[in-house]
Amino acid sequence: MLVDDHAVVREGYRRLLEKEAGLEVAAEAADGAAAYRLYKSVAPDVVVMDISMPGRGGIDVLRQIRQWDPHARILVFSMHANASYALQAFRAGAKGYVTKSSAPDLLVSALRSVARNKPALCPEISAALAASRLEQESAALDQLSPREFEVLRMLLDARSTEEIAKAFNISAKTVANYHYALKSKLGVSSDIDLVYFCMRYGVVSPLAEPGRDEIAGAGS
Repeated sequence: MLVDDHAVVREGYRRLLEKEAGLEVAAEAADGAAAYRLYKSVAPDVVVMDISMPGRGGIDVLRQIRQWDPHARILVFSMHANASYALQAFRAGAKGYVTKSSAPDLLVSALRSVARNKPALCPEISAALAASRLEQESAALDQLSPREFEVLRMLLDARSTEEIAKAFNISAKTVANYHYALKSKLGVSSDIDLVYFCMRYGVVSPLAEPGRDEIAGAGS
């Protein structure tokens, strides 16, 4: 099953994979809710999942699928080449992680490895994970739970409290509690400091930096 919010991207994946002997795309989903629903009805052997999607992100859906089926085999295929994203994906239950800048044959190889229940990492992520072990200051970021990380991702994407609450089916007060806890755990006192902290460790790109007023819409 392919999970990505861009139809053109999914079409490219499908054409690539279906050229390979023994591979068939059984289902496609454009968001997390559809991915979870389809997984339960289609029961694919492997899920190839993006992380950044509208609403509930891939990491949280990954966790949800694994809770429903502890044997689910999920390969993350993402634009994010950051160790923190990879660590959160593995903590949520991913079996492999490949960046979208990887060669097409590497995606196919990783998919086959995950299908055999073997871990798969592209060289870019392997190097990032190795380097992250030397970054003691990033320990706090890596200790966030998958749900906390997904809430953080949505805050950095300037999502409102209401949007986040709806995506996770939780109350606005719970979102505010997550927001406060995130700043406390990461040792920052304001939303702009939270953005700069995440920029420093590659969780958000400087080119996509939200302004103070934008992120403030998610609560304080």
